[in-house]
Amino acid sequence: MEPHHRLLRRAPAEPLTGALPSAGASSGRRERLVRFRRPLAFCVLALGAATAAGAQEHPHHGAAPEGGVRWSLGAQAIPLVTRADPAIDGKARTEAYLTQPSVMAHLALFGGRAELMGTLNLEGWTLRRGELNAGIWGEGYVDRRHPHTYLHEAMAVVRPLPAGGALDVSLAAGKGFVPFGTDDPMSRPFVKFPANHHLAQVLERTVAVAAVRGGPVLLEAALFNGDEPQGPSDLPRLERFGDSWAVRGTLLPVPGLEASASYARLESPEHPLGGVLDQRKHSAALRWERSGGARERGYALLEWARTDEYSGFTRAFSFPTLLAEGAVRRRGVEVAARWERTDRPEGERLLDPFRTPVPHHDVSILGITRWSTLTLGASAGAAPVAGLRLRPFVEVQHLHAAPARPGSVFIPRDFYGAERMWSLSAGMRVEAGALHTRMGRYGAAQAGPRHH
Repeated sequence: MEPHHRLLRRAPAEPLTGALPSAGASSGRRERLVRFRRPLAFCVLALGAATAAGAQEHPHHGAAPEGGVRWSLGAQAIPLVTRADPAIDGKARTEAYLTQPSVMAHLALFGGRAELMGTLNLEGWTLRRGELNAGIWGEGYVDRRHPHTYLHEAMAVVRPLPAGGALDVSLAAGKGFVPFGTDDPMSRPFVKFPANHHLAQVLERTVAVAAVRGGPVLLEAALFNGDEPQGPSDLPRLERFGDSWAVRGTLLPVPGLEASASYARLESPEHPLGGVLDQRKHSAALRWERSGGARERGYALLEWARTDEYSGFTRAFSFPTLLAEGAVRRRGVEVAARWERTDRPEGERLLDPFRTPVPHHDVSILGITRWSTLTLGASAGAAPVAGLRLRPFVEVQHLHAAPARPGSVFIPRDFYGAERMWSLSAGMRVEAGALHTRMGRYGAAQAGPRHH
């Protein structure tokens, strides 16, 4: 392993928690409130449109005969308050967000032989500073979940073979998810993302996916661009399309149970022009789900993944992760638990200690931190309001961070003020219409609409 030679650049004089507000701080807060109105108004309109679309009796909405048309529209937003203790330097932080505001649309033509699907994500408006989420990293954010791109997903799918045959074959292309790893955390029980998000999923790429399903066997293969987004407005670089690839195999022996294994090779994901470390990613997962509608379900996931970073043919770093999560819902009340152990690279921080340089030029790190996290959650369905589905929730996390290797320059206890941390989050899922299910699966690998 290369020596950890870079030094952490921080501004000791910069306050890390709020002091008494100055006039400039008050003005800044007013500006943020003004900026906040635009996404809030958009979310209200989108939720209203999705509610109306879901409620009306449209002859082309829902099941359609061969040659017919189906369409759906959905929207969600999650007002959320999070308290992290400590967040940094031994000090707690409490912050409020509008997280995961998104609009999802789906159009199926010719009886499902052709499909268009898209997702708009407005976190670039509502999560510019990122969302407190200890242990997570990616796209220039550390211990804050980064905002996703506005055009989160835009895919076209064709199924050349007639329905009902021995094989289901699909071809999909556009901007979306790579067939690697497990489902996007947005479609799983917890609002807080696991720390392994960038180890266990590859998303927001220009991608072409071929999928073949026969009996209990599903195979997917994809070509895509390796570079990850640099910000919410970023679009993939088309000239890099095809420099990376992935394959995933899934076995579905009985309804609700699936075992999958996947592999991906990414060229220089942390720099749009290439030239830095490449990644080779491995994943294996076992998933089970049983659904009895919106009020009854059971779910479990066991996941292992590892990302190896290479300089040429030499492996420089390796970051494994292991995760187990499950949820049980009875009469609309759901309890969920997740345990995770993830190794995270530690890089240079900017004056904002939750940010790192983007794009990333260097090939050295300050150390590797092992994050062990236990998350417990509970939620309950509330009575619909104006057609909106409401689900209040609470999530609590206990986190432990320690060097995973000897000789680390980055010492979590010194940086955070403790090795053990707590996080408490409470909020409300607000949903309308049909939301995408199993996000990241297209055509032959796709399931039907989901409802939290």
